[in-house]
Amino acid sequence: MSGPHEQMPSGFESREVVIPAPGAVLRGSVAVPAGALGIVVFAHGSGSSRLSPRNLQVAEALNGAGLATLLFDLLTAEEGRDRARVFDIPLLARRLAAATDWLEAAPALSRLPIGLFGASTGAAAALWAAAEHKSAFAIVSRGGRPDLALPRLADVEAATLLIVGGRDEIVLELNRAALAALGCEAQLRVVQGATHLFEEPGALEEVARLAGDWFVRHLPGADGGR
Repeated sequence: MSGPHEQMPSGFESREVVIPAPGAVLRGSVAVPAGALGIVVFAHGSGSSRLSPRNLQVAEALNGAGLATLLFDLLTAEEGRDRARVFDIPLLARRLAAATDWLEAAPALSRLPIGLFGASTGAAAALWAAAEHKSAFAIVSRGGRPDLALPRLADVEAATLLIVGGRDEIVLELNRAALAALGCEAQLRVVQGATHLFEEPGALEEVARLAGDWFVRHLPGADGGR
């Protein structure tokens, strides 16, 4: 990868990867700053991919904060054309769990504590995966649909931050209900003036700041290592 990553300190590494998952082989990209404090796995929303410009922007900010990132496709190109699969949250959660299994077996990455960053339906997949897999220490949801993971919210143990735009009124109400259903440490932060995609000036930068602070606070050893 190039572009903004060229401004990263010496020792920054980025590479394309292939992740084996049940029924599929998924493409992704890993970025690791020198002395990484942890790694954040991104779960994109419906109709998106690992190339989501919003997730890429947040990932670059997290890299700058000393966190490694993994962005990958939850579905193959063919699967992505099947709307039933796009909204199959248990399937997406299994794919996310496969990615964390892959990380835990990767020699250069297995030492890094794992966080999950989910957008829209990807947030539901992250919560579902965390409830079943227990490998993540922290979760951040951006404009998420945690209601789609409602049957599993009480089983989530990872510290969870829900970030919603103040003008995304329906999703905000869904997140308020989800906050009450979560049994783990959880917070809801509202970015005032922002809509669902956080396209307003400064909105996505605020998401990245909140996410970075949450991961550094909750990934084991990250806060003490800064």
